[in-house]
Amino acid sequence: MPLASFLRGSVGRLYAESERLNLENMRAQMALAKNPREVVDLGCGDGRATQALVAGLFGARVRGVEGYEPFRDAAAALGLDVLPGDLERSLPFLDDALDLVVSNQVIEHLADTDAFMAEIYRVLRPGGLAVISTENMASWHNVAALVVGFQPFSSSNYSNRRYPLGNPMGLHAGENATVLDGMLHRRIFTTRALRELFAAHGFDVVDVRGSGYHPLPPRLGRLDPGHAHFISVAGRK
Repeated sequence: MPLASFLRGSVGRLYAESERLNLENMRAQMALAKNPREVVDLGCGDGRATQALVAGLFGARVRGVEGYEPFRDAAAALGLDVLPGDLERSLPFLDDALDLVVSNQVIEHLADTDAFMAEIYRVLRPGGLAVISTENMASWHNVAALVVGFQPFSSSNYSNRRYPLGNPMGLHAGENATVLDGMLHRRIFTTRALRELFAAHGFDVVDVRGSGYHPLPPRLGRLDPGHAHFISVAGRK
């Protein structure tokens, strides 16, 4: 087996475990919202991750917002109440209407992240909680890619003509993969930058977690969120 293929397979396994631990981190942060009644997942995709996140939120009304119709249909088929919406414009909720807003691996796809955060703040009630997770530009595997002159892994899908772009070690290297416009990465944050974005929009940051620590065991990311693959920040209005 060529070395590049072996390494990509190893990265794929590390990614999957890091993703699972990230959902665990988000669920732990969501528990900081005491008995939420109105819960929304922004950018819920096909609904599978939403189901995993909200398992155990008994008595809560759970809705999703998703702009891509095929994903919206798939989420609806799972029984999720899904609304269409553009996450860089006004959200389809009244002021102070929600107890808990979650968003997993979405903010990196948006250009106007200020509009996104401002809308989350608007629709949360006082004391409401926002939990946002994304990839970390300062993860060790992104740092290593820069050191050897490659595009960071988290920013290798900046083009829908070629993916991965500038990184021959990407998971889909050699596959001539394409990326939907809405799935391109536009803004990648470090842990510190995401914390400061929360604060800039009036949130009190109450918890920060990480998962994934390539090429080391993914749980080490919990000890060092500043260099973890996935980061998750919880902020209270």
